[in-house]
Amino acid sequence: MVSRPICATGVTHSNAPDVQSRAMSREETIRYPDAQIPAVLCGRPLLSNRGIPLNLDRVKEVRVNTSAVERRAQTHVARRTVKKEWQAAWLLRAISCMDLTTLSGDDTADRVRRLCAKARQPIQHQLAKSLGIEELGIKVAAVCVYHKFVETAVGELKGSGVKVAAVSTGFPAGLSPWEERIAEIRRSLEAGADEIDTVITRAHVFEGRWQQLYDEVAEFKRASNGVPMKVILGAGDLVTLRNVGRASFVAMMAGADFIKTSTGKEATNATLPVGLVMARAIREYAQETGMAVGFKPAGGIRTAKQSIEWLSLMKEELGNSWMKAELFRLGASGLLNDIERQLEHHATGRYSADYRHPIA
Repeated sequence: MVSRPICATGVTHSNAPDVQSRAMSREETIRYPDAQIPAVLCGRPLLSNRGIPLNLDRVKEVRVNTSAVERRAQTHVARRTVKKEWQAAWLLRAISCMDLTTLSGDDTADRVRRLCAKARQPIQHQLAKSLGIEELGIKVAAVCVYHKFVETAVGELKGSGVKVAAVSTGFPAGLSPWEERIAEIRRSLEAGADEIDTVITRAHVFEGRWQQLYDEVAEFKRASNGVPMKVILGAGDLVTLRNVGRASFVAMMAGADFIKTSTGKEATNATLPVGLVMARAIREYAQETGMAVGFKPAGGIRTAKQSIEWLSLMKEELGNSWMKAELFRLGASGLLNDIERQLEHHATGRYSADYRHPIA
């Protein structure tokens, strides 16, 4: 993407207005005394994202050097590894940032109940005891389901601290009638959803209709009524990394609390090059506005090793603030199974069979 100084000087893009280039100042702290401070970037506190007016010049200047991004992603995989107790600790953090997901055409209420039970107790009691982590109370961040199963999930997770995320706005294609997309958000909130995952109209990106995309996401934000809203870009459908970068900026300007790579239904879902582009867009947006946006890779993340790769990407590109559930989620269904097997290997020296760690 467009090169910018990062932490050494705190300097941001020279064309960005000064009012947008600073983090939260003392005056802002006074103006917003109850404002949440969800993250710190380069030692500067950030506000939660409220959105800003659409800046078309800023969107159009986004450039991505695809070859450089792909090389960076390859070296990231090759040089980042953790072993022994440090690996176990990173895997436990990955669990705490997980949106445990079931979005299949054959979903049933019983499957959702089993998934919720796993969300409350993602690691078997005996394994937690062997690892000495019983007092940590490890659980996943959220359970992600279709609207039809929101009430079931809310009932099963009551009092657990695990949130319920509802996919909405015509998931996964985002092509249902506009009124129905907005109504779906409101119905999920009425059913008790704690978070809303929305889907953009990809055609707006292909045709460069940035104002329409901005208005769409801003309307989703209003309908979400203050509940955390994730915006799914469908990166696998967007063809180019430049499109991913531009769509990321528009979604953040419109007020997205998280930007999310994929629905999990595209031919290509979460990849490290896409993640790198989106993470750097989040970083630049934070530097220019003083506001933090979360990141959620989803789709195709199935191994414990991949979860560590994503966490380390957050640490390197955005810092420790993005290594917690408030600003980072892993959308996954089968990932927890492999993490449990790795943790059991750490505790016993042996890999267990898949069937010993069922989910749903």
